[in-house]
Amino acid sequence: MCEKAGAVLTRLAGELGFEFSSTDVDAAAAAGDPSLRAEYGDLVPVVMLDGVQHGYWEVDETRLRADLAS
Repeated sequence: MCEKAGAVLTRLAGELGFEFSSTDVDAAAAAGDPSLRAEYGDLVPVVMLDGVQHGYWEVDETRLRADLAS
């Protein structure tokens, strides 16, 4: 995850009271699972919300806030 996306998600998590995790697609590929890099490598960072792709390339804070509130 890039520093900018991590900072936005960390701030929002503190503000809105949710937890998030990140997965390094390159590390997963090096460990023997290339599927994540194949699917998401060109889109990083990818935000998943409840198992569904919410956004990619950057964190859309306004949209994420709205979707977390609903």
